[in-house]
Order: sequence, then structure tokens, then C-alpha cells
Amino acid sequence: MKNLMLTLLSVFAVMACTKKEKIIERQSTDTTVVAVPTDSQMTVTDSIAMSNTKDVQKLVSDQDRKFAENAARGGTMEVMMGKLAIDNGGNTAVKALGTMMVTDHTNANKELMKWASEIGLTLPTDLDAEKQKKYDELKLKKGAEFDKMYADFMVSDHKEDIKEFKKEASEGANSALKSFAEKTIPTLEHH
Repeated sequence: MKNLMLTLLSVFAVMACTKKEKIIERQSTDTTVVAVPTDSQMTVTDSIAMSNTKDVQKLVSDQDRKFAENAARGGTMEVMMGKLAIDNGGNTAVKALGTMMVTDHTNANKELMKWASEIGLTLPTDLDAEKQKKYDELKLKKGAEFDKMYADFMVSDHKEDIKEFKKEASEGANSALKSFAEKTIPTLEHH
């Protein structure tokens, strides 16, 4: 409520400005300042949405956002394929691997989604076209044919995942996301 009142006051202050730019401030633990051209017709809802968008952008770099989106989609795929391994695998080791994937990636997905929720970032919960195609191909296999395709895919996919997680752990801008990536690397290497 306090933030809404401050935002309303900011909007009224903006309307009073006569400069070529209007400045909108939203007070919180830190101040976000956004310059808006004078010919814009801005509503209170627009200024709140702009402030929220700027807050998320401030907390998440493009690299962090892209990493989080890819990790969310990849984690979703790992869970879905793990469930397939449990159902379609012919070898008990493949079924056990599938069970481990479901457990580990479900936990990682929950942690990633919690982080995203805390900063107001919405992550995808579906697969992109490439991942969906791989899943659909694997879904048609059974027994030994499934086992080979699943194992081959898990090895190649995890090599790529490890590379992406290491990059985020060393180069990411958001400390919580970097920590998540660093903490998840040993699990990915174990897989």
C-alpha cells in the first residue's frame, strides 16, 4: 500500500513537470528512476508496471535471464525423460537413472522457480521445439532401443548443461543465480 501511495505521488509529480523529460521515482529499499518523454501519456498502472519491469531487469542481466530460461526448460525435459526411462527402459540401471533424474531435476527446478518467483521473473514450464522433438522421438522407443537412445542423449545433454552451468557460476551477474548454478554442477557431473 505504501508503495502504491508513493507511486501515485510520483505520477502526480510527473504530471507537474515541464521539462523535456519526466522523471518517475518509486521508493523502496532502493530508488528506480526512469526517464519518459513528455509526449507520453502515462497512467498509474503504466508507471507501476514500468517500475516492476525495471526492478526485474535490474536484478537479472540478459545472460542470467537466458540461463534461467534454458535451465528451466532443460530441467523440465530431464524430469519428463526420466519418467519415460522409468516406464520405457528395459534395463534396471536405466530405470534407476530415470528415477534419479526425476528426483534431482525436480528439486533443482523447484529451487530455480522459487528464485524466479522471489524476483518476479516468470520462467517457462514447457519445452522449446527442439527439446519437444527429442522427447517425442524418445517416447516412441522401448526396451534396449530406448535405453541406448536415452543414455546417449543424457551424456551429450549433461555435457552441454555442465558447460552452461559453469559459465553462469563464473560469469553470471545475479549472486543467487550464480550460487544455484555452482551448487547444481556436482549433481550434473554425477549424472
